[in-house]
Amino acid sequence: MTEARGQGTEVRVFIALAPPDEAKDELERELRPAYDAYPRMRWNRIEDWHITLAFLGELPVETVPPLRRPLADLAASRGPVELALRGGGHFDERVLWSGIDGDVDGLHRLAADVRGVVKECGIPFEDRPLRPHLTLARARRDDRSSVVDVAAGLVGFAGRPWRAERLHLVASDFGRGPGPIRYRDIEAWTFDGR
Repeated sequence: MTEARGQGTEVRVFIALAPPDEAKDELERELRPAYDAYPRMRWNRIEDWHITLAFLGELPVETVPPLRRPLADLAASRGPVELALRGGGHFDERVLWSGIDGDVDGLHRLAADVRGVVKECGIPFEDRPLRPHLTLARARRDDRSSVVDVAAGLVGFAGRPWRAERLHLVASDFGRGPGPIRYRDIEAWTFDGR
C-alpha cells in the first residue's frame, strides 16, 4: 500500500459506500442554488461523497492490509443494498448532510458486519451508533446559520433509488493542509452475493 500524501507512518481510514454518479448528480442539481447563495461554506467535493459504515481514525499503515481479505470476503457474500438520498439536516449547526432512505435495516446489518470484521482484525476504533447520512458541507466558525438554512431547503428532497454496488476501504487527508478534505480508495470490492 502506498502512503497518502505526507502521512508518513499513519493513515486516516474509514469503510464506506458511495452513491453512483447519477444519484450524486441529482443531489448536486438540488444544491446548486445553495452553492451560489453560500459560497463560504466548506463544501465537500462531490466525487468524495460517501456513507461511512465504520470510521477507524488514524491507523499505523501496517494495520490496514490485514483488513483487505476479510472485507473482500464480506463483500463477496453480500448483495447490493438498495438506498436513496432523502431530505437533509445538520449536526450541531455545523455539518450539513443528506439523509439515507431505502433498505436502512440492510445498511445497519452491513455496518454491523463491517465493524465485526474490523474487531476480528484486532483494530480498535470508536464504535459509535450508525447515523446513516451523506456529509455535504461544514460551516465556517463565523457563519453557522448557512448550514441550518441549506438543511431546511433540503427537507423535501427525495432522490431516486439506487444500488450500493461496492464496499470501499478509504483513506483521507483530513487536517493535512488548508485545502478541502480529499479521499482515495485504498481498495474497493463488488457485492457479489445475491
